[in-house]
Amino acid sequence: MAWPDRSSNSNRLFERAQRVLPGGISRLQTLVEPFPIYAGTGRGSTLVDVDGVERIDFMNNFASLIHGHAHPEVLSAVHAAVDNGSCFSMPTEREIQMAELITGRITRVEKIRFCNSGTEAVMLAIKAARARTGRPCIAKIEGAYHGMYDYAEVSLDSSPDDWGDVPSARPYTFGTPAGVLDETTVIPFNDVTVAERLLTECGDRLAAVLIDPAPLSCGLVPLNDEYTAMLHRVTRKLGALLILDEVIAYRLDYHGAQSRFGIQADLTTFAKIIGGGFPVGAVGGTEDAMSVFSHAHGKPLNASSGTFTANPVSVAAGLRTLELLDHKAYQDLEQLGAYARQVCVDAFARSGFKGQVTGIGSMFHLHLHDRPVSDYRTFFPKEDEAAAIKRIHLKLLTTGFILAPKLAGFLSTVNTHQQLDLFGESLERILAEE
Repeated sequence: MAWPDRSSNSNRLFERAQRVLPGGISRLQTLVEPFPIYAGTGRGSTLVDVDGVERIDFMNNFASLIHGHAHPEVLSAVHAAVDNGSCFSMPTEREIQMAELITGRITRVEKIRFCNSGTEAVMLAIKAARARTGRPCIAKIEGAYHGMYDYAEVSLDSSPDDWGDVPSARPYTFGTPAGVLDETTVIPFNDVTVAERLLTECGDRLAAVLIDPAPLSCGLVPLNDEYTAMLHRVTRKLGALLILDEVIAYRLDYHGAQSRFGIQADLTTFAKIIGGGFPVGAVGGTEDAMSVFSHAHGKPLNASSGTFTANPVSVAAGLRTLELLDHKAYQDLEQLGAYARQVCVDAFARSGFKGQVTGIGSMFHLHLHDRPVSDYRTFFPKEDEAAAIKRIHLKLLTTGFILAPKLAGFLSTVNTHQQLDLFGESLERILAEE
């Protein structure tokens, strides 16, 4: 493997990048030490870097490539679209087709509004909830990532040094206005008693509760039935909306994660797989919740627009991606994810390393301890575990496997059992060395 050879093309590119990009990168998660690996080409389930090294990709651009790299049918749809123009100052029929497909699959999404990223989708959903209720406050899960909007970032990286007995609003970005913290309530994941108390204390100031049904920062552990019931009970009692972030979780069920978990969402956010590898975002919801976007009776309560919103290229890629993501594809992904988690369990057992794997559907997450994982705080690695996570992530890269830096995987329809078997063998060897 050429990386981390200092004479590699990746290192030369990183040296160039540091002269023109802050820190040498445009996305924080792409940085690995001592320097990032630069992509060359991607085909199917593999990625070849600029030094010609091929790796099996289990990260799939942070869960966005549900059919892997450069799927021929998705590319064909993109070529057909771009040949007629990449973007217009007019709507196109494709955005209607895309809206019809999503609303046809997900019961609680009766209307949908497109945008350009998951961050934008969450921002629009929060603003829509405020507009619909006339209230300022939102609530979110401790540690959960929902993009780069100020309110969604609150307590994104709290730690034992500052998190106290119960979650509280902590700034993620330096210079976060105090008002942002004042209007954001942070609740624990899967802790019904504490979460219900904190939400109830918000009273009639609460506009919405923003949740991810299986947050990456909680080890991809799904919310439990009691927690779901509590969210329904409290939001209805207080007159607040329930916002479900399915930016990643839409990969869990043909009818949406909300169908799988019985979540009665008022608003739902989408991105990643609905763009087929191109920039996209959307917020959908009930007719009532989405009415704030309508101009039918004058100025919308929550106006939204964007130069590249619903552009024909992204929509064409997303439309073909979702058409290919039929019931059988979801079933196959479910089985592949279960196999991946069993491969990891076996690797831990054979290596003698005390660890575990969590996850659901086509997702898995490795943990270098055997403590129960149910929320952000039980997920949070100790100092020695964090160091080991970094070592193992880098060793997997050098042996030909791409996972998220904290050892999570998001499988695609073109990943295979054979690739997972190879991964298990490599993981076993690496764990045995720890």
